[in-house]
Amino acid sequence: MALTGRTALLAVLGSLPVGILAPSWTGMLAVNAPLSLAILCDYALAAPVRTLQFTRSGDTTVRLGDGAEVQLTVTNPSRRRLRAHLRDAWPPSSWLTGTEQAASRHTLDIPAGERRRVTTLLRPTRRGDRRAEQVTIRSYGPLGLAARQGNHHVPWTVRVLPPFTSRKHLPSRLARLRELDGRTSVLTRGEGTEFDSLRAYVPGDDTRSIDWRATARQSAVAVRTWRPERDRHILIVLDTGRTSAGRVGDVPRLDAAMDAALLLTALATRAGDRVDLLAHDRRTRAQVQGRAAGEVLSAMVTAMAPLEPELVETDVRGLSATALASAPRRSLIVLLTSLDAAPVEEGLLPALPRLTQRHTVLVAAVADPHIEEMAGARDTVDAVYEAAAATQAQAQRRRTAEQLQRHGVVVVDATPDSLAPALADAYLALKAAGRL
Repeated sequence: MALTGRTALLAVLGSLPVGILAPSWTGMLAVNAPLSLAILCDYALAAPVRTLQFTRSGDTTVRLGDGAEVQLTVTNPSRRRLRAHLRDAWPPSSWLTGTEQAASRHTLDIPAGERRRVTTLLRPTRRGDRRAEQVTIRSYGPLGLAARQGNHHVPWTVRVLPPFTSRKHLPSRLARLRELDGRTSVLTRGEGTEFDSLRAYVPGDDTRSIDWRATARQSAVAVRTWRPERDRHILIVLDTGRTSAGRVGDVPRLDAAMDAALLLTALATRAGDRVDLLAHDRRTRAQVQGRAAGEVLSAMVTAMAPLEPELVETDVRGLSATALASAPRRSLIVLLTSLDAAPVEEGLLPALPRLTQRHTVLVAAVADPHIEEMAGARDTVDAVYEAAAATQAQAQRRRTAEQLQRHGVVVVDATPDSLAPALADAYLALKAAGRL
């Protein structure tokens, strides 16, 4: 029974035998006995909470930043009318700060033998699985003087998917891809290109593309057009180790890497290439392999959703061995990791020869935009010292990138907002050069 203050005191006193009360309390009870009786009757008439039945329905997935609706159906099998307050508890990250109380609390009025449905609106602030904790319900009597309270476990899970904010860059990159495919302009020829069609020669065409046999069979000079080869294999590797936990701006490095991986996946599948995913630190955290072009993007989004950075040093040797096992033939391996000097020099560089021997390797890293701001500040003495430190950090990243490039690795180093389009541009550049 949920009673507070003077009401609780009177209820307790009213339930005690008069003989054990002090003489001074006897007179008080004589005056308040009707109130005590009303409270006890109100409690007895409150609908029981243990027999209530609950079922859930609604959304099971939602993109980070969007809202999800979860319905809770409450059935009152008792013979008493249910007048109650209900709290549908979820983890704190299921709502924006300050909105939990309004979103999770509901008022119920259910006649005997009937049911009602309430809707809880979630707006998660973090990726991953959000699981309902418990439903707390407080059933009041007709007078509202007393109440019964209990908890019920009603399981439900909403998976919060990566937001894929970089999809706004997809139309412009698809336009460039169509140019490479020869739909809007003439193609360039590279080592990894294949014959597409013949067309009439126009001034400015490369004379090496003239098809002399076709020209001999017709009155006009004919040139060959080429397009990048399709059905190439791309393996995207997410480093989920310690360095991916660092926050750059408002998001962890891992989230920025995921966003870039999704844009690359959407673009590469449109180009006719096959894309797989591997998330690894000291063990494989997630893997998507062998999916059809129409399924791979959704499979990757689902696999990435529960990933969290692990505060361990990445086993690069194990990562490279797993990547080689996942890419049995020549592929483009895109490694989304950091450009910190120590992890690269001690872990990645020794493992590179095995990767570059058979595959084209691209390393993409998230740069901190605050470092660039610090490097350009000269207003105060403190700012000058900060600029010196930032310049030193930038120089170290350039040296690390140059070390990788000397091993034949393509390096993309960009801020979180520009990493995804920069990675897509690097892919298109490799495609145009015939290196896939």
